[in-house]
Amino acid sequence: MIVLIALAIYIGAMGIKQVRALTTTLPSVAWIPLARAHAERADDMTAGHRARRSANEKHAIEDFLYDYYGTRPNQLRRWHPGVGTGLAPAPAGLPEHAGWKFYVSHPDGVVTLNQDAFLAARGESVRYIHGLLTATASRPVFSGCFGLHEWAMVYRDPEHRHELPLRLGQAETDKVVEQHTIRCTHFDAFRFFTPEAVGLNRLQPTRATQVDLDQPGCLHAAMDVHKWAQKLGPAVPGALALDCFALAGEIRLLDMQASPYDLASYGHPPVKIETPEGKAEYVARQREFARRAAGLRSRLIRVCEELLGPENAAQNREAVAPFNQR
Repeated sequence: MIVLIALAIYIGAMGIKQVRALTTTLPSVAWIPLARAHAERADDMTAGHRARRSANEKHAIEDFLYDYYGTRPNQLRRWHPGVGTGLAPAPAGLPEHAGWKFYVSHPDGVVTLNQDAFLAARGESVRYIHGLLTATASRPVFSGCFGLHEWAMVYRDPEHRHELPLRLGQAETDKVVEQHTIRCTHFDAFRFFTPEAVGLNRLQPTRATQVDLDQPGCLHAAMDVHKWAQKLGPAVPGALALDCFALAGEIRLLDMQASPYDLASYGHPPVKIETPEGKAEYVARQREFARRAAGLRSRLIRVCEELLGPENAAQNREAVAPFNQR
């Protein structure tokens, strides 16, 4: 049975008052199956990567989720109840979470996220993530980039990040870049442009302008819901964390299908963004991903606001308000 508790417990001879805010407490018969199912889902999602890692094999599409985002399968399979949810003791004793970083065990045996300790360590990150996600969510979807950031990363450069052939060859790939308007808003894509491509971008994103420029139609901004879920760590419910990881994987596939690389060796057809048909396919899938990412982004914003509290969250929203709707 799920119990809502708001209790004050007096402990010690000195009458020290320990207050636990309104918390949803899960009994062991509820949270143990959730934790087990989460680990099984995570293992299924990372099975291919773990097998390749053991065999020292690379994957041009999927490795991005682990190398760029620093995803660790063992961390991904660790289930967290999320901020505001406590775990009642099991018959065998306290939940293993009691020994994990940023958790606290209360006198009644319930284990919860230690919000004070978490904010003391990561408060600046929480405020930044909240502001960035709030500003991004306030903007309309822009779907006119056609994934050309990947093309700009190989423009006029014979050295490529992936050991894959270019679908059109170098000369024709360069022509595609030159025949289109490049409008990349995401710094973490733009910073990998070749030197010759940098000046072709209508914008010049920097880390300092990320809050000002990130927009919900960008594939990389959508994939970043996984990044921010990882940064928020144990405050994020397990199901939300895996949903963010799953979406990032789907988006990464489109990112590479629309790139200049030939993915025939992986069995994936290209999205030929140099053609009207390819552009239409890209935009349709991009907009669907933007819709799904918006839901996850909203849930992450709520996690931030539960951590910060109503007053601090409101102040943080005001701080990024000048960047909204840009």
